[in-house]
Amino acid sequence: MRFLARRIWYFPSDFFNSFFKKISGKNTTEIAPPKGMIFTGSGDFLADGKKLVIDFQEVAFLKPHHRVLDVGSGIGRVAVPMADFLTKNGSYEGFDVVEKGVVWCHENVSSRHPNFRFLHIPLKNDLYTDDGSDASNFIFPYPENAFDFACVISVFTHMLPGEVARYLSEIHRVLKPGGTVFATFFLFDSPERLAKNEGFSFPHFFENHALMDKKVQAGNVAFHEKWLAAHTSNFKILGKYFGYWDSREKSNCLNFQDVVVLQKQY
Repeated sequence: MRFLARRIWYFPSDFFNSFFKKISGKNTTEIAPPKGMIFTGSGDFLADGKKLVIDFQEVAFLKPHHRVLDVGSGIGRVAVPMADFLTKNGSYEGFDVVEKGVVWCHENVSSRHPNFRFLHIPLKNDLYTDDGSDASNFIFPYPENAFDFACVISVFTHMLPGEVARYLSEIHRVLKPGGTVFATFFLFDSPERLAKNEGFSFPHFFENHALMDKKVQAGNVAFHEKWLAAHTSNFKILGKYFGYWDSREKSNCLNFQDVVVLQKQY
């Protein structure tokens, strides 16, 4: 229903933009999905993606020749700018639970860049789909030590603890020694502080996490920092950058969400 509502809301502007492009003959190398198809948050699709790739380089040491894994590739917010960054010696693998995003990326990114591949993985998530397998048992379809870099953008914020623990384990398995991870979270150090937050509200507390909505548990999920530390003990934490979701000054933050940069040890 959310997807349908967005398509209806943005239909006039998407139709106008498509029509104007055809009659103007405007040709651009930049590609972006219609606004009505985007399901990966608000903001400027192209600008936000470009900033992420810059952040990957500056704090997680992404290089143009790297093999990249995009966990939750969505509808190409990272893939589109990454296609301009990676050389032919680099490669990109992305997977997502939302099939329409994978199809769009295949048709618009892989068709131009054969070193970019996208997979649809049907996994249950009450925010996106009721179909598929349990994410807490999911084995990534990639061999050990396959990637130099992995990004997980606004994915762990929509998963429960058992699922996140599984994904962290699988990311560790498929990363090369020395490989890095750029992941976003909503993190808290105490339920009391989170309850007083004037930004995002997470009123439903559990032992290691908090929910924004009990009815749609994957809507937004926050994790206790101690829980995350325990489940990333086989990584080295290269950096932790708290986001402005928690009423912090935006100009002092790297991202809206909290960013954690991890490295697989040699």
